[in-house]
Amino acid sequence: MSLIKSISGIRGTIGGKKEEGLNPLSIAKFVTAYATFIKESTKVDAPRIVVGRDARISGPMVKHIVVGSLMASGCDVIDIDLATTPTTEMAVQHYKADGGIIITASHNPKHWNALKLLDNNGEFLNDKQGKMVLSMADNEAFNFSEVDKLGEVVVDEDYTDEHIRQVLDLKVVDQKAIKEAHFKVAVDAVNSVGGIAIPKLLTALGVEEIVPLNTEPNGNFAHNPEPLPKHLTEICSLVKEQKCDLGVVVDPDVDRLALVDENGNFFGEEYTLVAVADYILSVSGAGNTVSNLSSSRALRDITEKHGGKYSAAAVGEVNVVAEMKRTNAVIGGEGNGGVIYPELHYGRDALVGVAIILTMMAKRKQTLSSIRENLPTYFMSKQRVEVPEGTNTIEVLNNFAEVMKEHHPITIDGVKIDFEKSWVHVRRSNTEPIIRVYTEAPTQKEADDLALKFVDKIQEVLKKA
Repeated sequence: MSLIKSISGIRGTIGGKKEEGLNPLSIAKFVTAYATFIKESTKVDAPRIVVGRDARISGPMVKHIVVGSLMASGCDVIDIDLATTPTTEMAVQHYKADGGIIITASHNPKHWNALKLLDNNGEFLNDKQGKMVLSMADNEAFNFSEVDKLGEVVVDEDYTDEHIRQVLDLKVVDQKAIKEAHFKVAVDAVNSVGGIAIPKLLTALGVEEIVPLNTEPNGNFAHNPEPLPKHLTEICSLVKEQKCDLGVVVDPDVDRLALVDENGNFFGEEYTLVAVADYILSVSGAGNTVSNLSSSRALRDITEKHGGKYSAAAVGEVNVVAEMKRTNAVIGGEGNGGVIYPELHYGRDALVGVAIILTMMAKRKQTLSSIRENLPTYFMSKQRVEVPEGTNTIEVLNNFAEVMKEHHPITIDGVKIDFEKSWVHVRRSNTEPIIRVYTEAPTQKEADDLALKFVDKIQEVLKKA
């Protein structure tokens, strides 16, 4: 069983020995460290913390420990229960809370769970803050509250409705145009909170017919929850059979959005952000954009076409957000289907992505496949290399950078090498014991061949290590 600590939180498998997985002891320790950090950094005696969770089977168990640990630390809790990651982020802002904890392991399988930690802006902790929490957890210098100063709990299980209301209020979202388009949309929510939020959103937008797939939020994921083509054959068939205009796929915490076109073809999660950015830039005029080093060059091309400037950040939402703020970007995100639209909030949000895509289709009177035809064409390959337990992956990547130094690699996040018509990005995962190898090229074969070539190179470095 596994327990992975990082600056963004703690992630692990449920069950096993006390030192191995995400269990009551590790949850309580980490949450108490976070509460201590919040109290020290905000100077608030009784901070307010928003707690939301996805629909994982372990969610209720984990939430009870999280809420109890916060109360024991003297924090008041706003419990919004089943809620998407972006909903929880927005709730922190709405309630002017001092922080937030999202109970979700994102795209990991159902036996995983995690705690994602937010600041008082509803944004993930930065590197310095995350390291402070980790240090506090290691030191265990905790001071729990006396009985008269224990925290209290307020329950608000309807905040999803407020999230949707704010999406509908955006100037770039045209509810009337969507309603008049009489769309038929299929939804695969992989049996998590997207099964609550996405159908509610589509109904509010005026979508005429919704075809549900895996929308019961019971935590028994019907397929691998990462929204990749090989996991989504069922919805691709459903869209074609039911003659839908669009297929919407989200991960368990609904911060990633993948699309299926009217022909049942996977749109490509890399192109979710590219399509949204194309529309935002077309209606707002020139503006800057940001994505991470592992994202498609297509966003750069689209941005420059509209007269804006593109910037790349290290992988991780907190890094993308920091670069977006630095460059005053109007749209940004990550190539895994994560759309960040600052007019709503600084967080990846599948709900706003769905609303903008439907508006784009309605206003332009275009199918999703025709939208794709008008975007720059690149092909990606995403491979992974399993690493032995205890491997120092930072050292492995440093050695790899040295091997590849003639190609002048970018090393702000793993090793990124730009070639004339392609690129490769090799980096350690923050959530799994693996090294990721991402490539992009003009054809799928070139991308696959390049990826496999670098998988072999990494394995050679691993053997020497």
